[in-house]
Amino acid sequence: MIGMLRGKVWEIQADKLILDVQGVGYQLSAPHGLLAKAQVGQELIIYTHVILREDDLSLYGFSSAAEKELFLLMLSVSGVGPKAALSILSVLGSSQTEKAIVSENIALLTKVPGIGKKTAQRLVLELKEKFKGRNLPLDEGSPVILPQGAFSEAMETLLALGFSQEEAKKALQALPEGAQNAGTEEMVRLALRSLAPIT
Repeated sequence: MIGMLRGKVWEIQADKLILDVQGVGYQLSAPHGLLAKAQVGQELIIYTHVILREDDLSLYGFSSAAEKELFLLMLSVSGVGPKAALSILSVLGSSQTEKAIVSENIALLTKVPGIGKKTAQRLVLELKEKFKGRNLPLDEGSPVILPQGAFSEAMETLLALGFSQEEAKKALQALPEGAQNAGTEEMVRLALRSLAPIT
């Protein structure tokens, strides 16, 4: 089993990245938070989990062991598959996900695309007790949770408008610090200003 990879980022896609490990390219599905911070040529250590099915072998990558552990815990919940678990981490981040489950914040969990009320309730029911008493991991930056979700949504919006992954990422990362804490619509509006000359 592949538990960790260390290599250089070869390519960044909408929901995956390719990591060059001594000449071998590993394609990893990863949360948007990791994809947004990654840069081509950057050396990364990525914690991984392999999911093997009859017709598919998928590799998932995470920026920390805690994030990987949370992903695996969510997979243990009935009805939660890898795509749903990854979507939750992409939108909420690890810390906000744990806080939402411990506080039984069903409304926040159901804001994640693909997560309905029943699934959110199962997450709370099956994981709440496991999280009590744990030191919740802190996401990098402040306050990163909502901006992280807004960042990924803004990225998806710009990609849908026809911009490349690299163009969208550069435009969003170049936003002023205050703007990066704004909502999705404001981030897209400001990013389009810098992208307008090259459209």
